[in-house]
Amino acid sequence: MADIPVYLIAGFLDGGKTDFINGILEDGFAREDKTLLICCEEGELEYEQKALDNVTVVTVDEETALTCSQCKEWEKQYKPKQVLIEYNGMWSMERLYREVLPANWVLYQVMTFVDANTFETYAKNMGQIMMEKITNADLLVFNRCTDELKAALRKRNLRMVNRRADIYLEDLNGNSEDYNDGEVCPFDLNQPVINIPDDDYGVWYVDVMDYPDRWAGKTVHMKLLMCHSKKYPGTHCPGRFAMVCCENDVQFLGLVAKGVDLNKYKNRDWVEVEARMALENHSAYKGKGPVMHIISIKPCEKPANEVVTF
Repeated sequence: MADIPVYLIAGFLDGGKTDFINGILEDGFAREDKTLLICCEEGELEYEQKALDNVTVVTVDEETALTCSQCKEWEKQYKPKQVLIEYNGMWSMERLYREVLPANWVLYQVMTFVDANTFETYAKNMGQIMMEKITNADLLVFNRCTDELKAALRKRNLRMVNRRADIYLEDLNGNSEDYNDGEVCPFDLNQPVINIPDDDYGVWYVDVMDYPDRWAGKTVHMKLLMCHSKKYPGTHCPGRFAMVCCENDVQFLGLVAKGVDLNKYKNRDWVEVEARMALENHSAYKGKGPVMHIISIKPCEKPANEVVTF
């Protein structure tokens, strides 16, 4: 059977999913190819009828009603060339991937839309459900942003949980800007030794991973948790544990380090290091990445907050 591309539009109620779908349909997304639109959530907006000439809309009210057999029946009945799914924000994306989509329905793109005004509430009360939508996204849009909300979202460093997505912040007038344009470094690069405060490790990690070239040749000083890689024997990768939204998304953020004294320390030993940064090829990065050349290292007390938060 021929592959059918699937475009998944995810997010919570009033996040802007229907508005986005209306926009792409009016721009001619379905003009050439017969399209099946699966609506799993009815919001305040309705689909623009004038843009549905080549689109068949089906509605699913219950998560259990969205099944692989039902998808196959729709395929047989409507013969779509592509599928759009407006997905219910409270439904599991894992179930959709594993149990629902037929083998020839190929997931091409996941687009997640979030109302910036309600993001903090959802992240606090339904962190796992929210993070699932963010970590799976290829495109992530926060809409209805004020300047204050933009600053708060950037402070969270969402790049830590999804480094591949294109992330945009949309203001109240519909104007969009890149979540991280890279023009301004969050640290003073003119210092001979750049001190990375304990609570700012996550901010530094995101910046050095996104822009390793501007850190190459710089000397940094910080506290780290020692880690010796099991996956890449002989590789040392000290770092910190970090939490972006909730306890379920805690992850270790480490960098490749080189130095003669690194073997003296055990996994999870706290160390204070001064290192000169470089941009080098390494298997752990599957290409080039930031490497810490240790100038000095010594044991130290753990920080007041062992897990970096945002």
